[in-house]
Amino acid sequence: MIDGIGIDVVDIARFIESLERTPNLAEKLFTESERTQTPQSLAARFAAKEALYKALSPERGLHWHDAEIINQLNGKPEFLFRGDIALLVDGAKVHLSLSHDAGIASAMVVIER
Repeated sequence: MIDGIGIDVVDIARFIESLERTPNLAEKLFTESERTQTPQSLAARFAAKEALYKALSPERGLHWHDAEIINQLNGKPEFLFRGDIALLVDGAKVHLSLSHDAGIASAMVVIER
């Protein structure tokens, strides 16, 4: 059964400007491992975290580092959960799709229980 769906899109150029304008923003939003990615991939990962938040519809805010996006050996992205988010998704299958093209990054999250 589908328990939640979230989607988000990010203008990559605007996202890069935000990272440049705010010195500690990348550290706030992304884990050390995530920060090794290209700006386009970071924008998609930001969209993924926003889409996850929409799919979960939590009663309060969540910590950005509690949802890390990693890649399987075949390149497929998936979440690595910690903290409060791990408790919220316990027992659920979380599907993630990322894309970036033509200046836009997007992500879709489906939570299945």
